[in-house]
Amino acid sequence: MLSRTEYLKLDKKIAPKSKEGQTLFLAFVVGGLICMIGQGVNDLFKLAIPSADEKLLGEITSTVMIFLGAALTGFGLYDRIGKFAGAGSIVPITGFANSVVSPAMEYRCEGVVFGVMCKMFVVAGPIIVSGVSSSIVVGLIYWIIGLLK
Repeated sequence: MLSRTEYLKLDKKIAPKSKEGQTLFLAFVVGGLICMIGQGVNDLFKLAIPSADEKLLGEITSTVMIFLGAALTGFGLYDRIGKFAGAGSIVPITGFANSVVSPAMEYRCEGVVFGVMCKMFVVAGPIIVSGVSSSIVVGLIYWIIGLLK
């Protein structure tokens, strides 16, 4: 049986070396590029539809970015971006689209209902439930605070 110090030495010797600096840099750059593309889409629609307000432009931009994330996943390119950029590819809205489309594609051979529709939210489902639940809790807290004033 190994002692704790012997185990830590062995672990340090065998474990692959982390490239934290490189990983953080790539995540920052790729995440920033995705956000720049989103801003570019927003700016293009602002020029194309001068009468549109910020809310509409945000909705259009979100829709386009979700479509791009889903399309890149469908073509197998988003996984390559993810391997290269790490967390930089999952943080923006395109990463959420990827987390919905990937399981749907993986299980498509099981059919539309039991494959695509059932497995589509395997990854994204818990995130959606957590977001909705926490927003309800925060809303109730604000409502209670408003009643106490």
